[in-house]
Amino acid sequence: MEVLSIIYWARVALGVLAATISVALNIQEIYSGISVAILLYLITNYVIKWRYNAKVQNRSKILSTGIGAYFLTWIVTWVLFYTLVHVQQIIV
Repeated sequence: MEVLSIIYWARVALGVLAATISVALNIQEIYSGISVAILLYLITNYVIKWRYNAKVQNRSKILSTGIGAYFLTWIVTWVLFYTLVHVQQIIV
């Protein structure tokens, strides 16, 4: 696999992780959820930069690769998990 492809799919997986953290913390406000997502993105960006900096020709691509997929995956997964958790609480 190409390095940028690995970074892209890692960001998709991290979007799911950020959504899971947001639901686990029972975050209901969008601004708090965005804060969690941005914080996780920035932290993992430093880790990804440290890991793949020498393998990528254009270093600015590390920051931008997968950013749209990350936030789209985060918001869709957050809404899905939040709905599932609260529907389950209503039924029980």
